[in-house]
Amino acid sequence: MSGAARETQQSICAWAEETFGPAKDAATLHARALPEMEELSEALTAGDRQEIAHELADIVILLYRVAHESGVDLHTAIDEKMAINRARQWVPAGDGTGKHVK
Repeated sequence: MSGAARETQQSICAWAEETFGPAKDAATLHARALPEMEELSEALTAGDRQEIAHELADIVILLYRVAHESGVDLHTAIDEKMAINRARQWVPAGDGTGKHVK
């Protein structure tokens, strides 16, 4: 979208509802995201950067819809959660992940 306006949670959800109709519920959208996670796993295994990007986008699109159906602004939720994460103490697992201890 070089030079064009970026998509937002609102614009994506409006497009999805116009295209697919109203979502039955957030759980249905979550269930639809699970196969997309498998497709992401396949793309990661194959090392296909373009397919990785597309599968990540599919997942985020579905997460925007889950958030919308749940009455959550995803960007606000991320900001709030990152503030919590930054205030926690963490123990690295050595593989790029870890667990919080406080």
